[in-house]
Amino acid sequence: MDVKEFIDSLNNLDPENIGGWPLPIKALMWAVVLIASGFAVYYFLLADSLIMLDKEQQKEQELMSSYESKAHKAANLDRLKQQMVDMETSFGALLRQLPSDTEVPGLLEDISHTGLSAGLEFTSINLGAETAREFYVELPIEIKVKGGYHSFGAFVSGVSALPRIVTLHNFAIATGESPNNLEMTITARTYRYNDQE
Repeated sequence: MDVKEFIDSLNNLDPENIGGWPLPIKALMWAVVLIASGFAVYYFLLADSLIMLDKEQQKEQELMSSYESKAHKAANLDRLKQQMVDMETSFGALLRQLPSDTEVPGLLEDISHTGLSAGLEFTSINLGAETAREFYVELPIEIKVKGGYHSFGAFVSGVSALPRIVTLHNFAIATGESPNNLEMTITARTYRYNDQE
């Protein structure tokens, strides 16, 4: 059957007698009906379900990740509990290094003793205003001393060896009356646990 005959057969089709149509036309109509019904089933019935399936598959991946994370934590629970005990012990040891309000005079005495042992002469020691931080309170101590350069080094080394936490900041060294008699201004900061937190 050539194209002209095919077109003529289409024009002569009787919609009342579909059974009498030529076989190629019937096959073409069946293909069109199948494609149209397949598209309608997909669009009206399956499209929303497929979108929901994709969402559920993503949710499944998230839940699997969460499950793996929790399973890993559960498998390491004993080790994590031991780490927590170790951290609490370490934290308690660090808290004991922070002086309380009543220990500040003793700390000042230790700093003075360290400076005198290093051969320094104290010009002044002044307590600054406390500054509250999240877990601790910071107390600055302004120190002015006179002495030699090596005495300054021995003093700084001695302060760092004190049993309490003391940090040194804002070093300023100036020449004094003679080259062997220097003046140093330094800020020592000590810390205590913030009981208010």
